Amino acid sequence: MVDLYNQYLNIKSEIDQAIQRVIAESAYIKGPDVKRFEQNLADYLGVNHVIGTGNGTDALQVALMTLGLEQGDEVIIPDFTFISTAEVCALLGLKPVFTDVDQDTYNIDSDKIKTAITSRTKAIIPVHLYGQPADMEAIQQIAHDNGLWIIEDAAQATGSEYTFSDDSTYMAGSIGHIGCTSFFPTKNLSTFGDGGALITNDEKTADIARAIVNHGAHRKYYHERVGINSRLDTLHAAILDVKLKYLDQYNTFRRKVAFFYDNHLNDIPEIQLPVRDDASKHIFHQYTLQITNDMRDSLQKFLKSYGIPSMVYYPVPMHRQEAFASRTEFTESKFPESDRLVKQVLSLPMHTELTREQLNYIIETIRKFFKK
Repeated sequence: MVDLYNQYLNIKSEIDQAIQRVIAESAYIKGPDVKRFEQNLADYLGVNHVIGTGNGTDALQVALMTLGLEQGDEVIIPDFTFISTAEVCALLGLKPVFTDVDQDTYNIDSDKIKTAITSRTKAIIPVHLYGQPADMEAIQQIAHDNGLWIIEDAAQATGSEYTFSDDSTYMAGSIGHIGCTSFFPTKNLSTFGDGGALITNDEKTADIARAIVNHGAHRKYYHERVGINSRLDTLHAAILDVKLKYLDQYNTFRRKVAFFYDNHLNDIPEIQLPVRDDASKHIFHQYTLQITNDMRDSLQKFLKSYGIPSMVYYPVPMHRQEAFASRTEFTESKFPESDRLVKQVLSLPMHTELTREQLNYIIETIRKFFKK
């Protein structure tokens, strides 16, 4: 699904030099490379503040912690997503309110958000799934009308853009009150382990977040609040600062791969290609098909027999996860799209090192399956 080693080889000298510099300085925690990367990423995203975290899940948790929410407050999130979005809410004593998604873009359905709002609703966490921003103009209006916070989960969309109807364009993660991202090794902007970041234009939010990730302290041993230990390691920051220079190039290549897949699979009736929202610049963290006629699992097995990896992101929606089994108010009728997508989605290999030979092989194998 990814080829991290060959990506490294293409920028090996720069990466090795950055790592050796950190080793020579031996400032492994909060070293100068952390501040440098945070500033460079902030400049790239067009925001005032980036605060590095130990991983993307921590970024979400810290974002919620900065808002001063109370136990039992509700946070609206998509039902079709990775569990971390819901997990951090539950860990903080908040109530994740699962909401169905759009059948084409896989992102949270803004119309369903409106019906999910109650007197306890305090925030919305739209997830920019697979690299495509959610319907942020509608979500922003809903949040404004109801006095709600927006925390963008941009873990799969770093480098993507969203354009509003007035033609103003913003980077994913920079639109809401707070944005969060992940630098997990498979992400478009990735490091050699775990890492994440919180993104904001708000000075107070940034100040609180910087304390929270550092045990609730701005000064060593002087703890202003209860925090956590979640800092971006200097080694990871140095690696990320090198790879940030190539992010647009990486994302452009991914879009080219996506169009190649499109052009060679668009005549197969059982395949629905990824739908691009006109307002979004999709960067294809994943290239995800919908396979109809109950053929998804057999296609995946067929691809595997030819040595081609594929993945189901995700096989279980949030409302069916055992961790949330006690939430008896969930009924199947509330999440028809999530329940359908988990049976149909299939992601093909998508990374920066794919060759034309590999792509042709993938296409030929898929077409061979549907000709059987």
